[in-house]
Amino acid sequence: MLRKIFIVIAMIAGIAASSMAQEGIRPQPKVWLGFSGAANLNFYTGTTQKLNSNYYAQSAFHNGWGPGLYASFFAEYRPTPVLGFMLNLGYDSRGGIFNKVMEPCMDCTSDLNARISYFSIDPSIRIAPFASNFYMFFGAGYSYNLGFRFRYASGFQPVAYSQFSDMRQNSWSTHVGIGYEIPLASVNSLTQVNLSPFVMYKPYFGQHPRSIESWDISTLRVGMAIKFGKTKAVAKAQEAPVYYYPPVAPVVVEKDAKFSVQTPVVIPTERVVKETFPLRNYIFFEEGSTEIPSRYAKLNKADALKFKVGQFQEAEPKDLDRRSKRQLTVYNNILNILGTRMRENGNLDVTLIGASAGNGSALGLSYAESVKKYLVNVFDISPLRIKTEGRNQPINPSEQPGGTKFLALLREGDRRVDVISKSADLLAPLQITAVQDDPLDSRIYFMTEDGSKSPIKSWNLEVTDESGIVQHYGPFTKNKESVSGNAILKDRKSGTFKAVMVGKNEDGSVIRKESSFKLSRSEAPVEGGYRFSILFDFDEPKAVESYDKFLTDVVAPLVKNNGTVIIHGHTDIIGDDEYNVKLSEQRAQDVKSIIEKALKNLGTTGVKFEALGFGSDLHYAPFENKLPEERFYNRTVIIDIIPY
Repeated sequence: MLRKIFIVIAMIAGIAASSMAQEGIRPQPKVWLGFSGAANLNFYTGTTQKLNSNYYAQSAFHNGWGPGLYASFFAEYRPTPVLGFMLNLGYDSRGGIFNKVMEPCMDCTSDLNARISYFSIDPSIRIAPFASNFYMFFGAGYSYNLGFRFRYASGFQPVAYSQFSDMRQNSWSTHVGIGYEIPLASVNSLTQVNLSPFVMYKPYFGQHPRSIESWDISTLRVGMAIKFGKTKAVAKAQEAPVYYYPPVAPVVVEKDAKFSVQTPVVIPTERVVKETFPLRNYIFFEEGSTEIPSRYAKLNKADALKFKVGQFQEAEPKDLDRRSKRQLTVYNNILNILGTRMRENGNLDVTLIGASAGNGSALGLSYAESVKKYLVNVFDISPLRIKTEGRNQPINPSEQPGGTKFLALLREGDRRVDVISKSADLLAPLQITAVQDDPLDSRIYFMTEDGSKSPIKSWNLEVTDESGIVQHYGPFTKNKESVSGNAILKDRKSGTFKAVMVGKNEDGSVIRKESSFKLSRSEAPVEGGYRFSILFDFDEPKAVESYDKFLTDVVAPLVKNNGTVIIHGHTDIIGDDEYNVKLSEQRAQDVKSIIEKALKNLGTTGVKFEALGFGSDLHYAPFENKLPEERFYNRTVIIDIIPY
């Protein structure tokens, strides 16, 4: 049994070590306090027969096992990221059931259930190889006996409940174990919280609960600990050890490599933006159902009479942490927006084209009829104003003939109803007043330019303020990355910072470059801006040309002299990452070219442009990618017009 347990622990250790997650350096408190809970698997060996002066089993009990509970308070001290010390003070249940034994009488068996418990003190030495989240520990332990009851059933005799005699009050043990740290707090938090699953084994050495006979106990403990540690608010300026990249070559300064920082004049905290939000003319259906999905807002007749499109134009509440929540609420009301506009304007007609993503035109028609039924029954729209069609594939399908990748996601997007109208009024975009927290022009850009001899494979960023507090970001793989200026400043109005880039080249060498920058936050009310979005169908790079008139006649006149235009392209998660970045960059550059040409004709001068392509980068994505409508809204170019 002992060999098997050691083999299991070794296998778990190997799996944990091979899957170590190196997230980048976070502040590591030296002192941790916390609690743990675990399940004990207690294994009995040896012999016991004399239970006490009143009970003597007719046949000796030998092996057995049973579960128990363990709960502890513990403290850790980690003077270095690799070596540390642990101390657990806990309640330790070592209960179990011995294997049944036969008695001399015919067909008689005996059962013995031990219910023993201890107060345990377990000091340990903690070792984290490579300063990783995986750690091993070993040590000795002291146990003070708290309970030593038993239940004894013998043949046809009454069940006996009593206490063992000759119990050792004190015992000593050894242990060995492994664990893994799962951080729960943010990297920049001064209070770190870790969740730590662990496995520990206590062999039978010293685990002899009685001073007579040869009963031994071995325990396998599997549990979870939660740990709390606090870092110092002010630390001396020092270079943080780069544990996440153990160098295989000396740290060198590559003359050909460059590192630069781009900062805005001031850091805005928030901006009230008048956003023109396009209404996506697709209603998506779920496989196996012709019912309108529950995520779309559906009203009864009474509520439909009260519904106003203008309710979405009010400034959003500040507790909405993501732009996508409010905008998706607008989209999820598409049926009610269509119904209200058709009810208020009797000249608006609509064609609903349902597509089944390859499952036949009849199913596609049933999708369209479901939408028609809702508009007719709830908003009293005449059926004669609504035409329905069914197709096997939509007019602009995402799935292409011969395609083999991402088929499930593509078909989710093709299982839909297209809303078509000759009048632009039916699907006109909505004007939304939105509060933009931490706007894009508040971000600090860090750029690397690798040398020709060996390109930079990945890099990490250390940002240190005047008091020596270090913030860590990365690892990054792109040449240009950004960090929120408000996140760097935290609660300060201004500051001077040193940025250190530590990169790893393709040949394994490590490069280090430094730069410094200053930040200042604007506390004054920020003049409002404008935001526009252009939507694309799947893998559609040239659709920007169809927006030429919109960009020239509507967007460009809103740009002021010496203003700023930030254009950022995005894609969904379907497709190759590198291709998506290039596609989004191309779209952003095309939009920039059209607006530049329009501004020249208008005589607008001194305008600063930023054209960025983020591809499918989830950090910058306007929406999530779980639902087809989110992926369609992510296929976009967003234009932010800032008045300064």
